[in-house]
Amino acid sequence: MTRKTKALAGTLSVSLAAGGFLLGRMTQTDHAQAQTETAPTAAVTTPSGRALPSFATLAAHASPSVVYIKVTAVTKSSQEGQEFGGPPSGPFGNSPFPFRMPPPGGGPRGDFRRQGSGSGFIIRNDGIVITNNHVVEDAKEILVILNDKREFTAKVLGRDPKTDLAVLKIDGKGELPVATLGDSESLQVGDWVMAIGNPFGLSNTVTAGIVSAKGRSIGAGPYDNFIQTDASINPGNSGGPLFNERGEVVGINSAIFSQGGGNIGIGFAIPINLAKKLVPELEAHGSVTRGWLGVAIQQVTPDLAKSLGLEEARGALVADVTSGSPAAKGGVQRGDVIVSFNSKKVAESSSLPSLVAETPVGDTVQVEVLRNGKNTTLEVKVAKLAEETASNEREESETEKSKWGLALRDLQPEEREQAGVKADEGVLIAGIDPESPAAEANLRAGDVVLEINRVPVGSVADLKKEMAKVEGDKPLLLLLRRADGNLYASLAAK
Repeated sequence: MTRKTKALAGTLSVSLAAGGFLLGRMTQTDHAQAQTETAPTAAVTTPSGRALPSFATLAAHASPSVVYIKVTAVTKSSQEGQEFGGPPSGPFGNSPFPFRMPPPGGGPRGDFRRQGSGSGFIIRNDGIVITNNHVVEDAKEILVILNDKREFTAKVLGRDPKTDLAVLKIDGKGELPVATLGDSESLQVGDWVMAIGNPFGLSNTVTAGIVSAKGRSIGAGPYDNFIQTDASINPGNSGGPLFNERGEVVGINSAIFSQGGGNIGIGFAIPINLAKKLVPELEAHGSVTRGWLGVAIQQVTPDLAKSLGLEEARGALVADVTSGSPAAKGGVQRGDVIVSFNSKKVAESSSLPSLVAETPVGDTVQVEVLRNGKNTTLEVKVAKLAEETASNEREESETEKSKWGLALRDLQPEEREQAGVKADEGVLIAGIDPESPAAEANLRAGDVVLEINRVPVGSVADLKKEMAKVEGDKPLLLLLRRADGNLYASLAAK
């Protein structure tokens, strides 16, 4: 099976020749054949009898506000030198600057000028432009080209890597075409949408499709909430607008899933409602201040819900609470399931980070949790989000088999220190039977078991004692310490 890779829908070719792109030959229809094909054809219609929509009027109205962004960066080469057009290396496996060119007089050990491009759109007549952060984050020079061929040098007012948004400013003389911003919440799956951008440097390219899904998480960050569309999006479309049928911007094209870097009908756009919240702060301060709760969370799966005694799989399961954090001070505990934050329901764990981030720093909010089958409401004062810290590492060793498919042993003192656990905490999972319940539960060699069914364990003997208490097919609820933090897992016997 071919492994799918993710490619940024941003940036670019320097030119068709530099990028090595080939255009297919355009052929004329045979004259004799053309003369025989004179009968008019019926319009294509939908099952309801309506003709399929034309986007001609919409494209003519929306295109002027879309801009072509050319960026230039200068980087130092290594002592060994760099190859031009090397493999892509950006966050989704596609560098914003795939083509490197040495300046005049430069050698393989000198500076390299890197050129790339993307898209954007004007949102105010005073020259405010929205695009993707990954289009401009490394740029030393930014040139914005309008649909009427006017060119402006742009400066970055603010960038937010966590949501991949950037705000630019151009000083334009005369009237500037401005896009109308819509409401991304009003979008429905199946709605028609239109994308305009500059794929592969081909300016003012219009494509159309439908909304394939909403609220997609693609692993780009904690605030993933993408609109998925099958409108054709390719490298160079990044930062360009996604329009609804009324000509309003409802999304900012940002990423694609692709096997070879081109469009396969799976594109992703940032909801415009998110941009409308962040643009004023980016414009005023250059960055975004976010709220912080101080918990590590995970999704409540059906198996975990059963282990936790929940009627349904909902909410955000608290796998860990940072010492001294707002959550810790407010009484949030490991094993709580957060079902409401600031009077807003938390159905999926992925929705909580955005709710917390949007909360003004210093506000005190109510957090509703399920704890031991009962609802508890806590008050938490939200703090300012700082940079994330690295998590612990662990290693594995010899094994002792258990009927659950686990190879277990006690931790050595240096392993406890490495894993960040106390002297009386934790049992090491040293191996996993690949055809066991443990493997099906996605347990891994190197995990440290901290609790079983909410009972702390500090030795293999403790762990076996708790396992022996399990009756019938009731699953075990394990609290694990893994390299990227604490998490819960449900382990059921075959």
